[in-house]
Formats: sequence, C-alpha cells, structure tokens
Amino acid sequence: MTRFALSDAAFDPAPLRRRLQSPQAGAFASFEGWVRDHHAGRAVLGLRYEAYAALAEAEGLRIIAEATRRFDIADAACVHRVGGLAPGEMAVWVGVSAAHRGPAFDACRWILDEVKSRVPIWKHERYADGSSDWLHPE
Repeated sequence: MTRFALSDAAFDPAPLRRRLQSPQAGAFASFEGWVRDHHAGRAVLGLRYEAYAALAEAEGLRIIAEATRRFDIADAACVHRVGGLAPGEMAVWVGVSAAHRGPAFDACRWILDEVKSRVPIWKHERYADGSSDWLHPE
C-alpha cells in the first residue's frame, strides 16, 4: 500500500496500522471517519464519494510528505473510500506513528484536515425524503 490511497471497497485498517509500526515509534494515533445516518437534521440513507483519482492520489501523497516534514513523526498513511457507502461504513482512515503522542495526534488531525480541504473528492448524500445534495468543505 502506498501512503495515500483511494479504495472502492471496504478495507481492514489493521494491516495499515502494522505497516506504520517502527522500533523508533512509541506512539500511534489514528482516525476513522464513518458515514452518519443524519446531516443537518435530515435522515441520510447513504452517500457516494467521487474523485479525480490521479490528482487525488498525487495530492494525498503530497500531504503525507508534508506531514512528515512538518511534524516529528516516523510515518503516516491515509485511505479514503470512493463509491457508494451506507451509514456506519468507514469513509476515511488516517494513521500516524511517532516517537511521542503529541506529534502523532497533531499530524493525524492535520492530515485529515488537509485531505478534506485539498484532495479532489466530492460527497453526494442521499436523504430519506428522496432528495440528494453535493457537499463540499467550506
């Protein structure tokens, strides 16, 4: 697995976590983002992520590389789902290993925030009332 990937199927984060283990790392922080069954007071039936894959993967790799320069971490990885997802499914996973917990936590959040703002992935939610909407970060 590369340090950033798109996945059109559910994935197990355990092998990703193991790949980040290192003798120099005394800490590991991760984030799992799941599909909610609601948004802005509306019941969500599911959603679809679409991406410009080549650009998304290149930008995702740039973000991970930036994180390794910006934070005192050993390694990091991120996987973002594309395609249709139901409530409860994992949509995004970020993992970071570091010598200490502070940089691991800080880098994990920074990576997620940067992926959400910079990577060309678009979310289309379907609601129980029959409507749907494209959502983008502000």
